[in-house]
Amino acid sequence: MDVGAMKSLLDQLHAAAARAGNGVGRSGMDKPEAVSATFGDALAGAIADVSRRQQQAAAGAEAFASGRSDVSLQDVMIDLQKAQLSFQQLVQVRNRVVSAYQDIMNMPV
Repeated sequence: MDVGAMKSLLDQLHAAAARAGNGVGRSGMDKPEAVSATFGDALAGAIADVSRRQQQAAAGAEAFASGRSDVSLQDVMIDLQKAQLSFQQLVQVRNRVVSAYQDIMNMPV
């Protein structure tokens, strides 16, 4: 992976963290009551992003397999790795949420 691709991926991660942290990038930002993002909104956005990355990777792999000359193997592999990493990240978030839920449910009342 070249430095430019790594920088691009790092920039995307920083942008996603900023969106999750302060609600930037949500629709309806001109309304004051829509400024704070909920966990559900952040989770739905993350799921949509993972789905988009997986579809993009699959489309790139299919285009490369069909012999299109404008698709390089490097781009396909990078897209597949991005999709895999974003899915693994989402699974880890899910695991943490389930663990937190179980901890809360096991608390004495």
